[in-house]
Amino acid sequence: MASSLLESGWLYLITKFSEFQLATLCTFLIHESVFFLSGIPSIYFERSGLFSKYKIQKKNNTPVAQEKCILRLILYHVCVNLPVMIVSYPTFRYMGLKSSLPLPPWRVVLSQILFYFILEDFVFYWGHRLLHTKWLYKHVHSVHHEYATPFGLTSEYAHPVEILFLGFATIIGPAFTGPHLFTLWLWMVLRVLETVEAHSGYHFPWSPSNFLPLYGGAEFHDYHHRVLYTKSGNYSSTFIYMDWKYSSKYNERKLMFLIVAYALCRCHITCVGHSKCCHI
Repeated sequence: MASSLLESGWLYLITKFSEFQLATLCTFLIHESVFFLSGIPSIYFERSGLFSKYKIQKKNNTPVAQEKCILRLILYHVCVNLPVMIVSYPTFRYMGLKSSLPLPPWRVVLSQILFYFILEDFVFYWGHRLLHTKWLYKHVHSVHHEYATPFGLTSEYAHPVEILFLGFATIIGPAFTGPHLFTLWLWMVLRVLETVEAHSGYHFPWSPSNFLPLYGGAEFHDYHHRVLYTKSGNYSSTFIYMDWKYSSKYNERKLMFLIVAYALCRCHITCVGHSKCCHI
């Protein structure tokens, strides 16, 4: 029944819109909807004090800083993200992007998305680590780190060069596999939700990092924003195994200490019901 409804909905889309419209304008609208709807709540939480016991840092961003972030995001999304989607469509089409029925089976969809997460983690880690070299940090990546206390929408607040540079990590997997557009949309939604959660500034008892092995989440990435760029580590995107293996900041003993500290902190949050920052 669910599969039939999904295919009926998809049939409506491919009947009413061209593949170009679906792959560009519809993709952009889906991204914007998911991004802002998932990112705006953390602004409300900060301003209202709601869920303050789960906030990782006690410092709040000013309304002016939050509004600056939103306005800059709209500008970059319209002037950078949308044109990139339009220009890259022929490449995706050449690599095998499909939008026709039937929709791919779920085993194909899930296996491709798992591959995208693994590849994205690898490429993102090295790209992010490169952005923390002195020159690139000063001229490019420092824009993203203007917010030492991140909130959901800061996840995509970055220099245009960084948007293109690290955006490559997100699209390289789909470019290799030539997925169905449905798979591409699902991957984009999951990736947006992950990065917004990682920048949310809140660690809840229901946060994914409490349940998913090796998942970084808000605590892990918040630490990255709190400290100086030369000392931060924690360069991983979704899962933290790349930092365990390659991090230049931590040797093996310190890595084990970090792992245990985060585990204890998460356990404390879950059992006691309030958050304390992990100072490492």
